[in-house]
Amino acid sequence: MTALHISTDKAALDVAMIHQFLSERSTWAIGIPLATVQRAIDHSLCFGAYLDGRQVGFARVTTDRATFAYLADVFVLEAERGQGVSKALVAAVMAHPDLQGLRRFMLATSDAHSLYARHGFTPPARPASLMERYFPDIYVN
Repeated sequence: MTALHISTDKAALDVAMIHQFLSERSTWAIGIPLATVQRAIDHSLCFGAYLDGRQVGFARVTTDRATFAYLADVFVLEAERGQGVSKALVAAVMAHPDLQGLRRFMLATSDAHSLYARHGFTPPARPASLMERYFPDIYVN
């Protein structure tokens, strides 16, 4: 793998690429409008993964930076998978100073349990205490 760089600089994000991936190739945000992606970026702590200056991965955290965080929209472009980018990206998220000492850090995943388990994520200790409002097809017309 060439030199990998992880950054929280929102100005460096390739918002068009992020939107294209989420809206067309993700399993969780098909059809998401660009304005919604931009609003999510604006109100989140974002991480870009870059190889030779080209963005190849993304993750964002919604957090109060004191007690709670939710990790979302984690992806690595298909051509760059299997090279440790996702491991480095999640490690950077977990090491960020604003995300230390939180009482609860959550995420949802359908296929990357082992990636997150390395960082202490487990199924909810008290699943009966969790509730949600979930609209999986909200962006599909």
